[in-house]
Amino acid sequence: MDEIKNVKFWIFDLDNTLYPSSTNLFSRIDKLMASFITQHLNVNHEEAIQIKNDYFQKHGTTLNGLIKHHNIDPHHFLEFVHNIDYSFLNKNEKLNKEIKNLPGKKIIFTNGSKKHAKKVVSNLQLDENLFSIFDIVDSDFVPKPERSPYERLIKKYDIIPEQSIFFEDIARNLKPAHDLGMKTGWVINEDNWAKEGHDEDHVHFKIKELDHFLEQCNLLIK
Repeated sequence: MDEIKNVKFWIFDLDNTLYPSSTNLFSRIDKLMASFITQHLNVNHEEAIQIKNDYFQKHGTTLNGLIKHHNIDPHHFLEFVHNIDYSFLNKNEKLNKEIKNLPGKKIIFTNGSKKHAKKVVSNLQLDENLFSIFDIVDSDFVPKPERSPYERLIKKYDIIPEQSIFFEDIARNLKPAHDLGMKTGWVINEDNWAKEGHDEDHVHFKIKELDHFLEQCNLLIK
């Protein structure tokens, strides 16, 4: 982990990364995505789920597929699917402490919206002022793992890739970061470990508990 000493840019995915997948928050968003598709494409529930999953796999996000194939208003979609209750998210004292102690810039890089990110951060009681947020609007609705949003992110914040690390729960989203020179941390859980190839060269660190990993980083840097 010696290369961590040089990190000055700490980049975090949001969903299932800054909070555990066991909260099932994203399953609530998933249900609203299916409802949106049912209403706007005039299909039944089963067809909506198939479309949702198919677009996610082929286009990086369901929204990207809906824009390409159905000219859906992305702002309307984002408002609809993020209309959920966030109050069940709990503060992780250790994670908050370790993120606060990290030296350098901290950035949330999400395929979701800024509004969604701010609600998550607020309910986790993370200090919103610690983060810059780069969302799907900033990337012109082009999602990870397309290369262009990573390039936009780097340009916007004057990021030096060789002095950066990106944390993400979807392994394929780490490859562009790796290819651009960043270190990568795959935040794993039982679900994504079973689904994704976990011996890829673009994964530098496999992380079961982000708070403990960041604690190690802070101890190393000191």
